[in-house]
Amino acid sequence: MINRRHIRVKVMQSVYAMLQSKNDDVLKEEKFLKHSILKMFDLYVLNLRLLVEVQKLAAKKIALSKKKILATSADLKPNTKLLENRLINKIAESISIEGYLEVNKIDNWELDSEYVKIIYEELLKSDLYKKYLETEEDSYKVDKSFVIDFFKEIIAPNEKLADYFEDTMISWVDDIPFVNTWVVKSLSKQKENATFQLGSLYKDKDDEDFVSNLFRKTVLKQQEYEQIIEEKTPNWESDRIAEIDMILIKMAITEFINFPSIPTRVTINEYIEVSKDYSTTKSSYFINGVLDKISREFIETKKIVKIGRGLL
Repeated sequence: MINRRHIRVKVMQSVYAMLQSKNDDVLKEEKFLKHSILKMFDLYVLNLRLLVEVQKLAAKKIALSKKKILATSADLKPNTKLLENRLINKIAESISIEGYLEVNKIDNWELDSEYVKIIYEELLKSDLYKKYLETEEDSYKVDKSFVIDFFKEIIAPNEKLADYFEDTMISWVDDIPFVNTWVVKSLSKQKENATFQLGSLYKDKDDEDFVSNLFRKTVLKQQEYEQIIEEKTPNWESDRIAEIDMILIKMAITEFINFPSIPTRVTINEYIEVSKDYSTTKSSYFINGVLDKISREFIETKKIVKIGRGLL
């Protein structure tokens, strides 16, 4: 599921896109923001399904080898460990994944099967696969460990696959690392005696509402927040401050005022971390300094009111 930090990143990107396009249609931009988050689930399911498609391709190759006129003993008695992998079979049999693919008409691996072949061929060349085939222990633990390593070492780092995802959906460029981590966590948590179930995109309704509220309140209070920032940065002209930094500070101010359950320090730390990935090398120090000044003033003037102990 999507976490609060990635929600902040998605909101930041939408605010930035809205400012760049000089579009003032808040509802339209919010709709696109929610759509881009929803499409993350497609990417998540596609990655899981890719494991199944590789297994299916392996089964086809084995079946064809058996039909060779001059079939070898290896062709006639192939190692079927991959075909019998318990975790991949759970994913293949998942009603929730099959239903999601059908409802959302996701057929990427049928239309673009060359990427399944690319991953399959990479797997065949790997030491990971050779070691798996040679492993004598036959258990769910071994199968699960192999699948996780297969994804982490071969699927996730594959540049051709990454390029394909980016070409398919531009917003996936920044989602790929997050979704890869999400897939690994899902595989790691899967129990032997449980069916594979797709989780929820959001942790709860609060997280889903957080998307809309953070976006709307930041966009609608742009000018007011900019004035606050200018007061706290007298030695800086607003056009000298990196645009992403301005957006992150405005989003943090929105959280200070409108989200009483989020501790002030958590908000500051979250935007410092986001700035490290999306802004300049010095941005984290600048954002920390500005937000510290603003938060102190807001606490003194009672603009920040948090629920519960220790939230300031």
